[in-house]
Amino acid sequence: MISKIFVSGNRKTKDYIIKRELPFQEGDSVVLNELVAKFRLGKRQLVNTRLFNDVVISLKSFRGYLVDVQVDVKERWYIFPIPYLKPIDRNLQTWAQKGYSLDRVNYGAKFNYYNATGRNDVLKLWLITGYSRQIQGSYNQPFMDGSLKSGFGVNFSYAAMKEVNPLTVKDQQFFLKADSLPKAGRFLEEQLGGSIQWNYRPGLRTRHLVRLGFNMSKVDSAVLAVNPNYFSKTGKSRVVYPELSYMVSHVDIDYAPYPLRGQMWELFLSRRGLGKDVGMWTFSAKGTRAWEMKWKSSFSSQVFGTLRLPFNQPFMHHRMFGYGDFYLRGLEKYVIDGVAGVMSRNTLRRELFNFHIPLPVRSSSHDRIPFRIYAKTYTDFAYSHNKQFNHNFLNNKLLTTAGAGIDVVTLYDVVMRFEYSFNQMGQKGFFFHFKNDF
Repeated sequence: MISKIFVSGNRKTKDYIIKRELPFQEGDSVVLNELVAKFRLGKRQLVNTRLFNDVVISLKSFRGYLVDVQVDVKERWYIFPIPYLKPIDRNLQTWAQKGYSLDRVNYGAKFNYYNATGRNDVLKLWLITGYSRQIQGSYNQPFMDGSLKSGFGVNFSYAAMKEVNPLTVKDQQFFLKADSLPKAGRFLEEQLGGSIQWNYRPGLRTRHLVRLGFNMSKVDSAVLAVNPNYFSKTGKSRVVYPELSYMVSHVDIDYAPYPLRGQMWELFLSRRGLGKDVGMWTFSAKGTRAWEMKWKSSFSSQVFGTLRLPFNQPFMHHRMFGYGDFYLRGLEKYVIDGVAGVMSRNTLRRELFNFHIPLPVRSSSHDRIPFRIYAKTYTDFAYSHNKQFNHNFLNNKLLTTAGAGIDVVTLYDVVMRFEYSFNQMGQKGFFFHFKNDF
C-alpha cells in the first residue's frame, strides 16, 4: 500500500498538481512488481506537463506492507519576457524569396508566464508591431475545482495586417500590399476576437475542450476587388460571427515534443457562423503512432485529415497544407488549398548522440544542457480536394515527397530540424525548421 508520497524540488508547483499526474495515490494498493512500471508512467506524465527539466520517482522506505514514495523534480524557468523579432512570411524559405527584407519583419515583446500560480496555468500577453500589429492576451487554468478535473480559459486578440493573401497563384501565395495601393487604407485586414473555454480531464491521458468565441473581420475594398469571395460568401467587407468548437485528445507517449514510442490523437468539431456570410462545419482528426525499434531506432507515422462543409466556402476557408504546421516536407515553398484533405508523414530515425554540456554557473534547476541528435529518413503523402478555386497544379492529385535529415532535441523542448527533401516535380533543396513535427 502506498502510505505517503513525498515531493521535493518544487519551489513553485503545488504538491497536489504533481500528485495529480501520478498513476497511484496515497492509500492505493499496488502489486510490488508493477510498481516500477507505474514509476516510469508517472515520470512520463510529469515530463509531458513541460513544467520540469528532470523527474526522479523512487521508493523512499518500506514499513511492512506500507511503502513511501519519493518524487524529486527540477523546475523550469516559468517567466519569459521575450523580445519578438520575426518575419511575417510562413517560413525562412518564403522570406528568402523576398530577399530577407527587414521591411517584412514584425517586432515587439511577448510575456509568457507558465505555471503562474503553481497550478500549471498559463498567462500570455503579446504586443507586436512593425509590418503588422497584434495584441493578444490569454489565461488558461486547467484545474479550477477541488477534483482537479475541470478548468477554464479566456482569450482576446486583435490583429491588423498591411499585407493580405487574397489568392493562390501557381500554388504560391499572392499578396496585396497596402503601401503599393494608392486608394487603400493603412491596413488591408483587421481581426478582432474573443473566446471562453471549458476544459475537462477525467483521468491522466484524455482531455476534452469546449470553446465559444465571437469574431469580427473586415477587409479593405482593394482586397475584394481582387477576390470578392475572400472571406464572405456574399462579398461583404465586414462580417461578425460566433464559433463553437469541441476537441477531445488522448496522449500516451514517452515525450510529447518528440515521441519515440506510444500514440496520441485528437478529434475536432466546430461550427463557424450561422448565416449566409459565414457558415461552415469543420471536422478534423490527427493521430501519431511511434514504435521503438532495435539499435536506438524508432519509426513514427502521423496522419491528418480535415473536412469542411458545405464545400462552397470563401477563399480564407480553403487553406489546407503549407499553412502552420501541416505541410509536406519538400513542398515548403508551396501552399495547397482545399475544403477536404488528408496527409500522412512517416519517419524512420536513429539516435546518433545523447550527451549533455555542463553549465559553468549551476542552479538547483539547471546544471546542464542536454542534447539528443538523430539521423532520419522520411516520406510524406497528401491529397487536397478543391474544385472552387482550382487555378493551381497541386490540387486534386496525390502529392509525394521524401528526404533525409538531422534532428537536434535540446532544452525546453526545442527541436532543430535540418532536412534535404525531394518532391514529385523533381525539385530538391535544404530546409531548416525550428520546431517539431508533432
